[in-house]
Amino acid sequence: MRKVDTKEIENKIYQMALDAGVTLTESCKKAMYEAVQNESGSAAKFALESLCQNFEFAEKEKLPVCQDTGMAVVMLEIGQEVFLEGKPLKDAVNEGVRRAYADGYFRKSVCDPITRKNTGDNTPAVIHTEIVKGDKICITFMPKGFGSENMSRVYMLKPAQGMEGIIDAIVETVKLAGSRPCPPVVAGVGIGGSFDTCTYLAKKALTRDIGTHNKRADVADIEKRALEKINALGIGCQGFHGDITALAVNCEWAPTHIAGLPVAINIQCHCMRCRKEVL
Repeated sequence: MRKVDTKEIENKIYQMALDAGVTLTESCKKAMYEAVQNESGSAAKFALESLCQNFEFAEKEKLPVCQDTGMAVVMLEIGQEVFLEGKPLKDAVNEGVRRAYADGYFRKSVCDPITRKNTGDNTPAVIHTEIVKGDKICITFMPKGFGSENMSRVYMLKPAQGMEGIIDAIVETVKLAGSRPCPPVVAGVGIGGSFDTCTYLAKKALTRDIGTHNKRADVADIEKRALEKINALGIGCQGFHGDITALAVNCEWAPTHIAGLPVAINIQCHCMRCRKEVL
């Protein structure tokens, strides 16, 4: 049994949030540079170049890479041999977020859904926990902007719609979103499970590096075919019509009921901010 004070988790999330607010992931930066090289449309290429200049400047000057500094999403994989002590886990996570958003001068965007009164410190965070083997804690922090989050969709498909139905749902979601989620986008896709678990899988899929593929060959094929169809739409960077509408389609899956085929598509803008650390 390994004891971990939740103050360590708080401090780790604090540092991760500060870093994520001003820096894109390495795989996202690489994909954006490649998109500039592969884009044939002059307006779309100019837009891609401008976005690259923006994230370069933000990282250099330690400024928010986007004005929407996001709603904090925290995923915790906690080893079953870990004993947590100190303040409650939820309180530690939220305190880390609260401190980071104050010290980083990040926009506070969390509010009551009915009264719309702002909580003033970007908490509470969205927290997902999983109990896994071992004595380590894997922390994933992702600030999620809502320009893209608002374009996400859930489909309860018929089982007979199969792979083609899944691909159609992914492509339709991006097509209906158009320029609103600030493309080029990443589509996180959850396949299977239930109504709620497929949405978590879609969010989790976004935490994968751009350029990686699902280990299952048929699921990887869905990723490949959906990406090709999305980029054939011609929406392009920021809607300026071009070759690169999406940087990636990442899919995760889970077993589901014989009567259903839930599919969730969680859209992420080009501003991919995600950090992973192990305690």
